[in-house]
Amino acid sequence: MQQLDDILRRIWPLVRARHFFPELPAPRISDGKERVGLEMKGKRIALSSSFISAMARDLDVRFVIEGLLDHAVSHYIYCPWNFSAHLMLYREARSVIPDKNMARTAADRFMDVVADTHCVSLKETPLPALYRHLPKSPMDRAICALYQKIWGVDLGVEEFDALASRLSRIPYLDRSRWPDSMRRFALLVRQLLEEEAADGHTERPSRMGAHDLNQYPPQEIEKGLKDLAAEAESPAEFESILQDIQDALDQGRGGDGREIGLGKGKRIDFNILYYMKLAQQYALPVRKRPMAKSGALYPHHHVSWEAGKPFHDIDPWKSFGRIMPGLTKSWQRLEGEMYGREYGTPDCMVVIDSSGSMVEPRKEISHAVLGAACAADAYLRNGASVAIYNFSDAGAGDERILPYTHSRMKIYGALCHYFGGGTRLFVESIRTLQTDSLPDIFLITDMQITNLDNLVRYLNGCKNRITAVLIGVNKHIDTFRKSMSLHPNVQIYGVENLRDIPEIVLGKIREYLYAG
Repeated sequence: MQQLDDILRRIWPLVRARHFFPELPAPRISDGKERVGLEMKGKRIALSSSFISAMARDLDVRFVIEGLLDHAVSHYIYCPWNFSAHLMLYREARSVIPDKNMARTAADRFMDVVADTHCVSLKETPLPALYRHLPKSPMDRAICALYQKIWGVDLGVEEFDALASRLSRIPYLDRSRWPDSMRRFALLVRQLLEEEAADGHTERPSRMGAHDLNQYPPQEIEKGLKDLAAEAESPAEFESILQDIQDALDQGRGGDGREIGLGKGKRIDFNILYYMKLAQQYALPVRKRPMAKSGALYPHHHVSWEAGKPFHDIDPWKSFGRIMPGLTKSWQRLEGEMYGREYGTPDCMVVIDSSGSMVEPRKEISHAVLGAACAADAYLRNGASVAIYNFSDAGAGDERILPYTHSRMKIYGALCHYFGGGTRLFVESIRTLQTDSLPDIFLITDMQITNLDNLVRYLNGCKNRITAVLIGVNKHIDTFRKSMSLHPNVQIYGVENLRDIPEIVLGKIREYLYAG
């Protein structure tokens, strides 16, 4: 082991220089399995001493270590290089291969081909020699047959010529075409994967090592989840992908959800996570309240002192120690100003309709839930608290009240709660969330409320800033617009598709309402 450590320390600087000095920690030798050459976690490469010893029977040990390092570094700098790309490739493979284990294997093999081909095309590397002497499963031989076609080297494989010819027509190094290339690759190797699965090998990694999703730092996982939420066609697709990879994410991290931004001890509700990550794409603006007068006086600027003015305002440092009209300087005091609580951003009360006329957020994208999630995210980013009143048929008990909180999980959980019944609210329940500080009210509904008159009367008497987001087009919406048209503290938006959501400006009212 010590001899391998010494060789690794000498070779690593050479490999780093060859790949233009990637920001990776120094690799190490581990007591890994003989079948798999390396693993990478937290960006640190670990080479298997058993694998190196086995390969050293046919190759110089320095060639083995150098080839493994080339393979690992090429994965880091080129493919997949981040969690978003890794997740995208798995998603495309999963779209054509129903079995999640086979889809994961297909994505792993595609990334191997891209990374190795990139390395071989640009640099002198012992990778071809390493592949020539690797023990080979049917899938390994098929990949080596492909390498023979696109690298122009002999790796000792005489079968899979037809499959290799079809695989060789895929543009592996064209990053812009990776989604289509991944699907084509997965379709071509699917039969081979099914044959291996029939032999009991359902999740056999490459000899060079599998690509664990838990190798990425939390920041990259956060970005990958945002990208997935934006690209997924529905919450159900987002959930299906994450359910497939949940075990891989949890492995080695305690399974506590921290790697996807839920906090310690939190299990994953993928529907909540979907709207949480999708809302972060929009970042709605919140107009802050103007400064409020404090009533206190403070020294603002100097004026000449005159006889009869109070002595306590004299500034001796500017008067040269003399008390003389015209020469002596006195402070002119003005009424002070201060920002309101939370730097001018009020708390927000979200009133959301989850009746049967609204879209169920687990089945398809709910514009109501997404709009409310964007509003909640905007206030939370500005340090304010958010309360939720989620209603359907309040008379039948279908309402949920969440007091003011900063907890995203509680807020998004309350927003995603779907009752699916009638549409009746209790103004008294909304009034329980009203405070003396006049929180902003964010109302989102299709306005098909049986007791709409009660809501209109209540809002007519409110001095809060009100943002009303109306889903769809119907006569109830027209009625509400007309009844609120003369109220300068009410801003109304219509939302019919996702493109309408970024147009919402929270707290957009006439500023004279809050002169104090």
